[in-house]
Amino acid sequence: MLILAIHETPSLTQERYEQVVRRLTGKDRIRSQSDLPFDGLLVHAAGQGPTGFCVFDIFESEEAVERFRSAMGTIPQEVGIEEPPRFFEAHSAMSVAL
Repeated sequence: MLILAIHETPSLTQERYEQVVRRLTGKDRIRSQSDLPFDGLLVHAAGQGPTGFCVFDIFESEEAVERFRSAMGTIPQEVGIEEPPRFFEAHSAMSVAL
Protein backbone atom coordinates (compact mmCIF):
# COMPACT_ATOMS: atom_id res chain seq x y z
CA MET A 1 0.00 0.00 0.00
CA LEU A 2 1.45 3.36 -1.04
CA ILE A 3 1.20 6.25 1.42
CA LEU A 4 0.95 9.89 0.35
CA ALA A 5 2.21 12.70 2.55
CA ILE A 6 1.37 16.33 2.04
CA HIS A 7 2.96 19.01 4.16
CA GLU A 8 1.63 22.51 3.66
CA THR A 9 1.18 24.59 6.80
CA PRO A 10 1.83 28.22 7.73
CA SER A 11 4.93 27.30 9.76
CA LEU A 12 6.52 25.39 6.83
CA THR A 13 8.63 27.86 4.89
CA GLN A 14 11.32 27.24 2.28
CA GLU A 15 13.97 28.36 4.77
CA ARG A 16 12.72 25.92 7.43
CA TYR A 17 12.45 23.11 4.88
CA GLU A 18 16.07 23.72 3.85
CA GLN A 19 17.15 23.65 7.51
CA VAL A 20 15.46 20.25 7.91
CA VAL A 21 17.16 18.91 4.77
CA ARG A 22 20.59 20.08 5.98
CA ARG A 23 20.12 18.53 9.43
CA LEU A 24 18.76 15.28 8.00
CA THR A 25 21.18 14.80 5.11
CA GLY A 26 24.07 17.24 5.51
CA LYS A 27 23.27 18.51 1.99
CA ASP A 28 21.47 21.52 0.54
CA ARG A 29 18.95 19.47 -1.49
CA ILE A 30 17.60 15.95 -1.67
CA ARG A 31 18.64 14.62 -5.08
CA SER A 32 18.43 10.86 -4.64
CA GLN A 33 17.33 8.13 -2.26
CA SER A 34 20.97 7.67 -1.22
CA ASP A 35 20.91 11.18 0.32
CA LEU A 36 18.42 10.00 2.94
CA PRO A 37 19.11 8.07 6.17
CA PHE A 38 16.08 5.80 5.63
CA ASP A 39 14.58 3.64 2.87
CA GLY A 40 11.16 3.62 1.28
CA LEU A 41 10.63 7.14 -0.06
CA LEU A 42 9.62 6.75 -3.71
CA VAL A 43 8.81 10.34 -4.67
CA HIS A 44 9.74 13.67 -3.09
CA ALA A 45 8.89 17.12 -4.37
CA ALA A 46 8.95 20.50 -2.68
CA GLY A 47 8.21 23.98 -3.89
CA GLN A 48 6.53 27.30 -3.40
CA GLY A 49 2.80 27.16 -4.10
CA PRO A 50 0.12 29.85 -4.21
CA THR A 51 -0.59 29.53 -0.47
CA GLY A 52 2.90 28.75 0.83
CA PHE A 53 5.66 26.18 0.69
CA CYS A 54 4.52 22.59 0.05
CA VAL A 55 6.15 19.17 0.31
CA PHE A 56 4.69 16.08 -1.41
CA ASP A 57 5.99 12.56 -0.78
CA ILE A 58 5.02 9.02 -1.73
CA PHE A 59 6.19 6.23 0.57
CA GLU A 60 6.21 2.54 -0.34
CA SER A 61 4.48 1.44 2.89
CA GLU A 62 3.45 2.31 6.45
CA GLU A 63 6.78 0.86 7.56
CA ALA A 64 8.60 3.37 5.34
CA VAL A 65 6.59 6.17 6.96
CA GLU A 66 7.70 4.92 10.38
CA ARG A 67 11.35 4.91 9.23
CA PHE A 68 10.86 8.48 7.99
CA ARG A 69 9.36 9.58 11.30
CA SER A 70 12.17 7.93 13.22
CA ALA A 71 14.84 9.61 11.08
CA MET A 72 13.16 13.03 11.35
CA GLY A 73 12.78 12.85 15.12
CA THR A 74 12.32 16.36 16.48
CA ILE A 75 14.14 18.17 13.65
CA PRO A 76 10.99 19.88 12.28
CA GLN A 77 9.98 21.20 15.70
CA GLU A 78 13.55 22.37 16.37
CA VAL A 79 13.49 24.59 13.26
CA GLY A 80 10.00 25.94 13.97
CA ILE A 81 7.68 23.72 11.89
CA GLU A 82 4.71 23.28 14.19
CA GLU A 83 2.36 21.00 12.25
CA PRO A 84 3.17 17.49 10.95
CA PRO A 85 2.46 16.29 7.40
CA ARG A 86 -0.87 14.65 6.57
CA PHE A 87 -0.54 10.98 5.62
CA PHE A 88 -3.11 8.89 3.76
CA GLU A 89 -3.35 5.80 1.59
CA ALA A 90 -2.91 6.39 -2.13
CA HIS A 91 -5.80 5.41 -4.35
CA SER A 92 -3.52 5.33 -7.39
CA ALA A 93 -0.08 6.48 -8.41
CA MET A 94 2.20 6.34 -11.42
CA SER A 95 5.76 7.30 -12.07
CA VAL A 96 7.58 8.72 -15.06
CA ALA A 97 11.25 9.57 -15.42
CA LEU A 98 12.06 13.19 -14.66
